[in-house]
Formats: sequence, structure tokens, C-alpha cells
Amino acid sequence: MTTPNNASPACATEITLKDLNTENPRWCPGCGDFGILNALKHFIVERQLKPESIVNVSGIGCSGRAPNYLNTYGVHSIHGRAITVATGLSLTRPDLSVFIHSGDGDSMSIGGNHLVHGINKNFNCVFLMYDNEIYALTKNQTSPTTRKDHPTSTQPFGSVLNALNPLTVALGLGASFVASTADWMPDHLGNTIKAAYDHPGFAFVHICQRCVHFDPTNFDLKSSSWYTFLKHANGIAPDNRLASKTETLEHDPADIVTAFKFAGAERRYFGLFYQDKNKPRYDEALRGITAKATKKDRSTLLDPYLI
Repeated sequence: MTTPNNASPACATEITLKDLNTENPRWCPGCGDFGILNALKHFIVERQLKPESIVNVSGIGCSGRAPNYLNTYGVHSIHGRAITVATGLSLTRPDLSVFIHSGDGDSMSIGGNHLVHGINKNFNCVFLMYDNEIYALTKNQTSPTTRKDHPTSTQPFGSVLNALNPLTVALGLGASFVASTADWMPDHLGNTIKAAYDHPGFAFVHICQRCVHFDPTNFDLKSSSWYTFLKHANGIAPDNRLASKTETLEHDPADIVTAFKFAGAERRYFGLFYQDKNKPRYDEALRGITAKATKKDRSTLLDPYLI
């Protein structure tokens, strides 16, 4: 039996949102990161998880600051290496709930190699990909997910390449859980985090995240006509506030062929694309091998190297 991402025991005394606060977040006014941080805090309070049993790990970028704003354990690691730190935590401390915060550049560019192996290892974590489709912290450069022809400081005449698609990348790498949501959909975002946390393995959550400073027109918040919610008994319910304003489609998250179809479409789809709860996990397998290993006296470990 696999262990889901609910390792953190419930609190003995009730915690509140105030208990999770640290310093005031240093993001631009209107940044989508506020919505993601708020959704995660509400989830922790709803589940009454012990803050000392949670670790938030990040790389570099605007999303990298997230662990500083949560009164839990946290690691603000180096660029693109959040997954390597989280892997070690998951292997050695299965009692911890591990959340990874990673931007589109951090995860799809310098950290792309680690994303490959993180997904393949399928270790227990929730991977939150903040995708504002731009390098924002370093002032408006083209990122791997910047849409073609969009002007940036590094490509003022427009991005020359088609953007990488994080959803098809994750599906193609064999991720056991692939979902997409948005920072301005609090109900849907919260339900997506719940589903990801309860998944046994590497839960890849793609989040459309606004950058109101460098790319304020990217996501049209005044209209719902450009996206569709995916729904299913085994999926994620459409956002309560927005479901009636756009279309919804039934999609079985066990159907990977259709998942690829929706993920690669020009139209945006939000919901659970794919889930496989039975994919083997590296952390479980390695701990199983370790448990069967012959115990040795540490004082004699270096004896074979004596001359």
C-alpha cells in the first residue's frame, strides 16, 4: 500500500491562518502568488496539519520566496534544484509533508533535468508550478513558457519560439498526477491542492499565475470564454464561482490519450488531466530495500579501507 501526501498528523490544538503568518509577502501588488499562498494556508488550516510536519521547498524566482511566508519548515534552495532537496526529504523523512514551489523558469529551464527525474522517481510530494510565462524577478525576460511573438526585454521584437507546454511535458514524462488550475480561482485552486496532497506520489500541479507588472494582459480575467473545466467523479470539481460562466466537460483522469488531447489544445483546460495511483514510488522502494539490509556496526565501516 502506498502512503499518500497526508503524512502530517492533525494538530492537537486548533491552528488558524494567523498562526501560519510570518512577514508580509514582498510581491508586486496584484501578483498571483498571493492567491497561491493564501490557498495553501487555507488548506493547511482546513486539514489542521501540524506546521512542524510540513516543509516548503523552493528554488529561485518570485515563487522562491513562498517558504519565507509560511510558518512551517522551509528551504529556499538554489535555482532549479528544489526537487533534489525535496527528494532527500521524502526519502529520509516520510513523516513530513513536502510541498515544492517552482516557477516556469525554475522548473522548465535550469531545473528541467531534475523535473524529469523527479517525475520518474514519483516520490511523495506536491509540486506547485507557478507559471506566469515570463522571468519576472529578473525583470521581464523570455522564459520557456513565454508565448510566441510576445515582446520581452531579451526579445523586444517577440519571443521567436513556441512555448513549452508544461502539461504535455509532465504527461510525456509519465507523471502519475497532472492537474491545472489558476491563481484567480480560489475554490478550484484549493480543491486541486487537496487532490494533489491526497495523491500517493509526485503530484504535478500547473498554476496559471498572473504577473500584473510585466504582463498584465496575459490572462483575460474579464472573460471565461477561453477556458473549459474538466470534471469527473474521480476528478476535481469546477470552480463554484466560474463554472456557470463557461463550459465544462466530462473527462476520466484514467484516460491518458484524451488527457494529452486536452493538454495540447490551443484552448485552456482546467482540472485533473491524469492520475495513476498505482505507479511505483522510488521512496517506498528504497526504504523497502533499506529495511531488509543487514545492519552493521558503524565503528567498523571504514575497516576495509585500512592499509
